[in-house]
Amino acid sequence: MIIGVDDAGRGCVIGPLCIGGVSVSASLEEGLRRMGVKDSKLLSPRRREVLYDEIKAIARRFLVLKVQPREVDEYVRRKRKYTKLNYLEAIYMARVIDELEGETAYVDASDTDEERFAEQIRANLTRRVKVVATHYADRIFPVVSAASILAKVERDREIASLRSAHGDFGSGYPSDPRTLSFLRGWMAEHAEPPSFARLTWKTWKRINKGEGRGGGQSRLQA
Repeated sequence: MIIGVDDAGRGCVIGPLCIGGVSVSASLEEGLRRMGVKDSKLLSPRRREVLYDEIKAIARRFLVLKVQPREVDEYVRRKRKYTKLNYLEAIYMARVIDELEGETAYVDASDTDEERFAEQIRANLTRRVKVVATHYADRIFPVVSAASILAKVERDREIASLRSAHGDFGSGYPSDPRTLSFLRGWMAEHAEPPSFARLTWKTWKRINKGEGRGGGQSRLQA
């Protein structure tokens, strides 16, 4: 059995960071490839939804954990090196691996130092698993591609739910004009930023300088 782990939503200013994991028999990796499983960013939303169900049907186990914005902020604010966002991802990836079956876990490395990231994951595991952390693992290993699809679909569904409750804010990423417009509008109408947004992102300093009610800039700076 092998395990694949990947994230979705790392760079967004709105919504959770999702960590997805899949465990399958090593003999099924080629089957995943034939199904069309690949990096979720290279697939349309509709295709991801179809593959989401197909992956779950053949996986031994699967899991997606959601890291909410306030926990992301907590780690981003840390002063000590190597204990920030990458470390938070390592903690959650270890939790996913612990819940899945497999002797080897392939993960998409968030750190520039692949081995350091792998060691952070190992340090948070409760059982012995071989951890292979590689950049672009979601393009190299089909099992990681499968994990990226599960994570992306779960995040897309979470974003859709937030949009339904609060209005259209686009993708939730800082590069999206609709996201920036939504955040400006929110601060013009509310005393506090939304609970579903990450306050430590530089986005706030860039788009809300002097905006909002009664000193919005000071409220938003981490």
